[in-house]
Amino acid sequence: MDKKAKKRIEVLRKKISQSQVLLSAAKQQPDDPEEPARIEADIARAEEEIRKLKES
Repeated sequence: MDKKAKKRIEVLRKKISQSQVLLSAAKQQPDDPEEPARIEADIARAEEEIRKLKES
């Protein structure tokens, strides 16, 4: 894994962390019923990208 991939993984982990906080808040205050699903999809995409980066 090169330096660029490691940096990208670090950025994605931060994004996942922030998204989990947003997801928690979105579930507590359901203004937009589609928002939790959108945030969960963002988290899943980030986790998938991390997995692909680790495999390469």
